[in-house]
Amino acid sequence: MKRLLLAATAAAGLFLSCASAWSADKLLNASYDVGRELFSAINKAYVAHNPGVTVDQSHAGTSKQARAIVEGLAADVVTFNQVPDIDFLVKNGYVSPDWQKSFPDNASPFSSLPSFLVRAGNPKNIKDWDDLARDDVQIIFPNPKTSGNARYTYLAAYAYGLEKFDGDTEKVHEFVGKIFSHVPVFDTGGRASTTTFAERGIGDVLITFESETQGIAREYGTDKYETVTPSLSLLAEFPVAIVDKVADDNGSRDLARNYLEFLYTPEGQKIEAEYSLRVRDEKVAAEFKDKFPPVRLVTVEDVFGGWEKVQKEHFAEGALLDQIYGKR
Repeated sequence: MKRLLLAATAAAGLFLSCASAWSADKLLNASYDVGRELFSAINKAYVAHNPGVTVDQSHAGTSKQARAIVEGLAADVVTFNQVPDIDFLVKNGYVSPDWQKSFPDNASPFSSLPSFLVRAGNPKNIKDWDDLARDDVQIIFPNPKTSGNARYTYLAAYAYGLEKFDGDTEKVHEFVGKIFSHVPVFDTGGRASTTTFAERGIGDVLITFESETQGIAREYGTDKYETVTPSLSLLAEFPVAIVDKVADDNGSRDLARNYLEFLYTPEGQKIEAEYSLRVRDEKVAAEFKDKFPPVRLVTVEDVFGGWEKVQKEHFAEGALLDQIYGKR
């Protein structure tokens, strides 16, 4: 019923937008680094329903994006890849504290997971997280201090280590630290890491969202790259929100809401699935199920006790990430 109401609301909003002018006709969407192609397609479809509307994009690591908004980037909406970056905007008075109740599925229209991309033939025989700790493997992923993408990689490796070492945190830290020590360069965002791996030819394996690994294999050819899904990975949800402070200043709140609702419509969900994101709409998900290999997924809530606890124990200044990252 919730989905039917949303679909009806979105459809009505799209109809009204064609019949009458919005109070604003322009949006800026601040998004995650590897969502460029996705939102180019989303925006094209959305504008087709809303003649005269312009949707501009800004892409970077989402932690960097959140700081940029506080420092003056006038984004009406955010389409991020981790909750803490929106919570950062909440703490700074830019987003409503109840933002996750504003849209279905905790305001996350689609999801993904950390996945591996290796060179054709998988010459290093990389199959799982264990292989990343081998001394002969060079790994590429972005800096978890600036990239939500990389934070999921860190947490997925940590979760795997907790199972492998039966909760022995000393061994887990050593394991994750070894993986970090095999990264020759920490780019600021996921797309820069893709460039490092695919265009500069550095590294044996790229770790990034499944949507990106599949996209690279499609773009460059499966004769050059192939995807590897590890035995265990971490559910990566992609939260969205209206940046209330900016939207109210710009008079764009209604347009911002309608734009984010479009991400949940069957048309929006189909575009997202085409770009290798795991969508909420059951019919669309069934249509694209062959794109997504089975994988055992764990969650931040189940393994780490939620994002607030993760932020305090892993990502705060001087916390576990800093300790492990500093030893690389």
